[in-house]
Amino acid sequence: MEKKLFLQKLNKKKVVKIVAISAGILIVLPLIFILLVNFGAFGKLPTKEALANIEHQRASEIYSADSILIGKFYLNDRQPIPFKNMPKNLKEALIAIEDERFYDHSGTDLKSMFRVALKSVLLGDESSGGGSTITQQLAKNLYPRRERSNNNLVINKVKEMLMANRIETIYTKDEILALYLNTVSFGDNTYGIEAASRKFFNTGTDSLKTEQAAVLVGMLKATYGYNPRVFPEKSRVRRNLVLYNMYRNGFISEQEKDSLTALKLKLNYRDYDHNNGLAPYFREAVRKELLPWCQENEVNLYTDGLKIYTTLNYELQQLAEKNMLSHLENLQIQFEKGHGSNAPWLSNPNLIKKIAKQTLSYKKLKKAGLKEHQIWDSLSVKRPMNLPSYIEDKEVNASTLDSIAHFIKFLNVGSLSVDPNNGAIRSWIGGVNYNYFKYDHVNQSKRQVGSTFKPIVYLAALEQGVQPCDYFSAREVEYENLKGWSPSNSGDKDEAYLNYSMEEALTNSVNTVTVKILEKTGINNVIEQAKKMGIATELPKEPAIALGAGEIKLIEMAKAYSSIANYGKVSQPYFIQNISSVNDSLLYTHKKETTTRTSLSQENAAIIINMMQSVVDRGTAARIRNTYGLSNDIAGKTGTTQNNKDAWFAAITPKLVHITWVGLDQHEIGFSSTAIGQGANAALPVFAKLYKDMNGKPEFDSITKAKFKPLSTALTNKLSCDPIKRDGFLKRLFTNPNKKKKKKFQD
Repeated sequence: MEKKLFLQKLNKKKVVKIVAISAGILIVLPLIFILLVNFGAFGKLPTKEALANIEHQRASEIYSADSILIGKFYLNDRQPIPFKNMPKNLKEALIAIEDERFYDHSGTDLKSMFRVALKSVLLGDESSGGGSTITQQLAKNLYPRRERSNNNLVINKVKEMLMANRIETIYTKDEILALYLNTVSFGDNTYGIEAASRKFFNTGTDSLKTEQAAVLVGMLKATYGYNPRVFPEKSRVRRNLVLYNMYRNGFISEQEKDSLTALKLKLNYRDYDHNNGLAPYFREAVRKELLPWCQENEVNLYTDGLKIYTTLNYELQQLAEKNMLSHLENLQIQFEKGHGSNAPWLSNPNLIKKIAKQTLSYKKLKKAGLKEHQIWDSLSVKRPMNLPSYIEDKEVNASTLDSIAHFIKFLNVGSLSVDPNNGAIRSWIGGVNYNYFKYDHVNQSKRQVGSTFKPIVYLAALEQGVQPCDYFSAREVEYENLKGWSPSNSGDKDEAYLNYSMEEALTNSVNTVTVKILEKTGINNVIEQAKKMGIATELPKEPAIALGAGEIKLIEMAKAYSSIANYGKVSQPYFIQNISSVNDSLLYTHKKETTTRTSLSQENAAIIINMMQSVVDRGTAARIRNTYGLSNDIAGKTGTTQNNKDAWFAAITPKLVHITWVGLDQHEIGFSSTAIGQGANAALPVFAKLYKDMNGKPEFDSITKAKFKPLSTALTNKLSCDPIKRDGFLKRLFTNPNKKKKKKFQD
C-alpha cells in the first residue's frame, strides 16, 4: 500500500515536471523564435532610424492657371497630407472598422486577435474587424511581404508585430494614423487617402463627408471587391457596415447612422490617367518640356511630388474641347456624305492594304511565314473591338481592315489659344482623341497653311514700302519660267479687268493678286519676314509660298499671328508658369522676356489688323458675323490648301489669338469639295462656337470685350481708297479676258 502511494506521488511529480517542462518549452521556444526574428535570423528588420525616416513616393501634380488640378505624373498615384487635414469622421471610420482599440494598445492587440479568431472564424461575424492592428497594417504596407526573402506566414506576422511595436515607440498615435492613411492602397494604382478622395469623389480629404469617408475606409479590406466604381452595391453594403461600427463605437448617433445608410452611393470619379481627362495633349507637352529640366535639377517627375502651375485656362480648355467635338461630329457627317460611295476608304482597297502593311498585325503574320492571301484572310476576320467616335467609343464587330478604313476617314484637329501680349498658352487641343491619336497637331505636325500665310506676305510688302492702296490686277498669269504655273482664283475674282487694293485682295483671298504682291516684295523678303514673326520652319524659296505651300507647325503660326496682335512685339509661346517642390519651395518661375524683339512696325501691324477685320466683316470669314452672330472685335484669315486637304482659320482678338487646323492624318485623302473643306466651313466654327460661349460668361469679359487700338488719322487716310478699280475703256478694248497673260516671274 505504501509502495503504491509512493508510486502515485512519484507519478504526480513526473506529470508536474513534464507539464512544467512542456509549459517552459511552449513559453521559451516562442520567445527564442521571436528573438531570432528580432535579430534578423529570418531576414533583417528595418531599423528604428529607417522607420523614423519614412519617405513616400509622391505624384507630381499639374494645375491650370486658375489652380485647378488637371493631371498627374506618377509611378504610384499618391499625395501625402498632414494629420490636421484629415477630418475627424475619416479617422473615426477607420478606427471603427479596422482597429477599435487603436488608442489602447502599443502596436499589437492580443485581446482583439482572440476576439477576431472567435467571432470571425468561428461565428462568421464580419463586423468584428480585422486581426491586425492599424500599426501592423502600416508595417505591412511599408514593407510588403512580396519584397521580403521569406514568405512564411508566421514569420511575416511576427515581423509585422515587432515592426509595429518599434513604430509605436517612434511615432504618436496621430502620426501613425496619418502614415497609414497616406500609405494604404485604394486600388486603381491609387495610394493614400488624398489621391483616393480626389479620384472617387473629386474632393480634398479635408472636405470628405462621413458617408464618403466610410466608402473609402470600407475599400481597405478588398480594394477591388469593394471598389465603388466597379461594384457599387457591394461598396454600399460595406459602407453601411462601417457606419454601423461608427455608431456602435459612439462616433455617430443612431439617427445619423440611419440617415447616412439610407443614402444612395454617389461618386464623382476622376481618372488621372495620363491618357484621359482634360487637355491630354497639353499635359504630354508639359511632360516633355519638364523631363530635361528635371534631369538638370536632379528631381524625379514621377516620384518627387512637384507642383506644376501652367498657363492653361481650365474653363476655356473645357469650352474649346466641347465645341471642337461638337463641330467635328457634324463635319464628319458632311465629309462622309460628300464622298459617298466613291470614298477612298470604300473604293480603294489598295490604299487600305498599303496602310495595313505598316501595321504590327501584318508584320507579325508576315514574320510567322503566312502567305499573302492568308494574311489578308486573317486581317479580314471580324471580332469585337472599340473604335473611336467624337463623344464616346463605339463597340463594334469589325476586322483589322475595317478598323483601318475607320481610322483613315477620321477627321483630326489642332487648335491653340495664346495670349498675344505675353505668349501664355490658354488652350491646347493637339488632336481629336488622345487615346487613339497620339500625334500632336499643335507642336509636332507640319501642314500646308494655305491662305493663312497671306497676311505674312502682305506684311512683308508693307515693310518693303508697298502701300495699302496700291492696286494689283486680278488677271491670271501663266509664268513661263515656272513650268507654266498659273495660279487662279475661285469664283469670278479672276475677272481680267479688275484691280484690287491690298485690303480688298486680302478680304477676298485673291490668289492672283497675292502672287503679284509676292513678286513685287521678293521671296527672300517674305521668308525673312516670316522668320522675324516666329516661323522657324524652313520655307521653300518658290512663288507658291504666297498661297501657303509651306508646311508649318500650328504653334509657329500662333506665334506669328501673336506678333501681329501685339503690334510687332514677338512673344515666345510658353505653358509652364511655376514649379514648386513638395514643401512649396519655388523651384522655377517663368521669366518675362527682358528684351523686346520686333517683327514689324506698329503702323503696319495696325494696317494688317484692319485689313483682317474686313476679312471677318465681309470677306471669306464673314460667317463669324452672319452665321454665329459675333460682334466682337475680331480679325481673321481663312485658309484652304490644294485638293481641300487642309482647312485653317486664324483669329486675332486684342487679348487672344486662336489658330485652328482641321484635316486628316492620311495625306492621300482630302475633303470632296471646297464647300465642305474650306477653312470657313471646316475650321472657322471651332473658334466661332468657342467665342460665342465665351461671350456668355462674365469671367471672359476682359477678353471678349477688349477693343483694338483705333487707327490714327494718318493710317485711316492711308487705307481710304476704292477697294476695286476697273480697267479703263481702252485697256478693256484691247484686252482679251479669256486669254491668259504670259510672262516670267521676276523675284
